Amino acid sequence: MTGIPFPDISPEAFSVTVFGFHLALRWYALAYIVGILIGWRISVAALKRPHLWAGGTSPMTPPQLEALLTWIIIGIIAGGRLGYVLLYRPVHYLQHPWEIPALWEGGMAFHGGLIGVLLAITIFSWREGLPLGGVADAIALASPPAILLGRIANFINAELWGRPTSLPWGVTFPGEAAQDCPGVVGTCFRHPSQLYEAGLEGLLLGVLLIVLAFRGGALRRPWLLTGTFLLGYGVSRFLVEFVRQPDAQFVSPGNPLGLALHWNGWGLTMGQTLTIPLLLAGVLLILWARRPRLVRA
Repeated sequence: MTGIPFPDISPEAFSVTVFGFHLALRWYALAYIVGILIGWRISVAALKRPHLWAGGTSPMTPPQLEALLTWIIIGIIAGGRLGYVLLYRPVHYLQHPWEIPALWEGGMAFHGGLIGVLLAITIFSWREGLPLGGVADAIALASPPAILLGRIANFINAELWGRPTSLPWGVTFPGEAAQDCPGVVGTCFRHPSQLYEAGLEGLLLGVLLIVLAFRGGALRRPWLLTGTFLLGYGVSRFLVEFVRQPDAQFVSPGNPLGLALHWNGWGLTMGQTLTIPLLLAGVLLILWARRPRLVRA
């Protein structure tokens, strides 16, 4: 088997030692900071073009979007962490509750972060009297850059790698766990599933949303862009799960594929199972946005 050696990239973008304390900015944190800033500028560009939106009016002003970003960041952190705690390691954190705030040790769930963002958008829109559909579409448009850079950071961290593969672009991820591949003799090469997700959920979906928003008139139909985002992310994540290594807590001798749902000999991983509601919500929102509208005489 041949593949690609894992690149020698430190998880820390840069670090300093101050009074004996090691302070570092990791690529993972930097990825989300830069991704949110890029997404913010894309949404601002759309908000400054009222003709793109329903009724020729933007759903909020750029300053309101800036205020909403604070809510969204809190939603991402709180929702992502609690989602990981409840969905992935509830027993562990029930026994060690003091570890829940330890974000620096890792452990975030996209689905939990998404719920946190949706709650933040809903509460903010209600407080400010803003149209929820338009606000949600603006945030959906801004989301892919953070996903793209976040998945690249996952690759740099050598985490969330894929299943073993003999394809020429398989990567030799470091660590005993990554090299523990039953039935594989010698070096174990794995799918760089983080990069698959970066390309599908981040780059491809991001380009699609930008084209729909600025050229396709999607923003004139509230919820259409949000539904497209949910459906696009759901399809991408569902497909990548076929080659992504399940999280360790879902793998056991009796469940080596980390399956969460079984029927008639078929099974879905936990990632695919959690993605089903996103797929359904995406389809329903698209249908709702494209429903025939009554025209009053």
